[in-house]
Amino acid sequence: MRWRIEFQRGTVEDATLGHRRLVTIAILACLFSGATGAEKRPIDAAHSKLTVHVGKTGVFSGASHNHEIVAPISRGDVDASKPFSVSFDVNVAAMKVVDADGSEKDRADVQQRMLGPEVLDAAQFHEIHFASESVESIGDSRWRVHGRLTLHGQTKPIVLETSLENGHYRGTATVLQTDFGITPIKVAGGTVKVKDEVQIEYDIVLAGK
Repeated sequence: MRWRIEFQRGTVEDATLGHRRLVTIAILACLFSGATGAEKRPIDAAHSKLTVHVGKTGVFSGASHNHEIVAPISRGDVDASKPFSVSFDVNVAAMKVVDADGSEKDRADVQQRMLGPEVLDAAQFHEIHFASESVESIGDSRWRVHGRLTLHGQTKPIVLETSLENGHYRGTATVLQTDFGITPIKVAGGTVKVKDEVQIEYDIVLAGK
């Protein structure tokens, strides 16, 4: 009888262990299936860009023109599965002033000040980085993306309004330069100065599968 009882206990233990193994295998299979079904794709750097719009304020701001800066998105990826996510980097040194109303000399002067230690300090801070943390759907192919932007060596939370149109993920956000340790520059004795608030836009195209 003793041996019979011990044998039955061993059978129960073996069955329990076998069940646990099956559950573990099933969980791993689900995780693997989810990973292979993910839709993370790299960004097409050649056709994706960041645009920054900078306004002016001050007594004689009407006599000055606003600035528009563009830069290619150097790398990143978008995961279109659930949960949706996006991350990308911009090479600060590649940012270019393209003011339509300014002369070539004006653009060159703004470019130099923008990349210099007064503003972006490209020699010290080489990249702008964004990474999403959560995404909420606000309509058909439209999302509100909550994430963190690293600019001028400082990381702050921002929100991007994003939409998908004809294969382009387009998003906008408004940030304050002072939040990232940047003091808006002044010219003409302070009668014209750059607004603290700037608008950032991105246009992302994904690389082919």
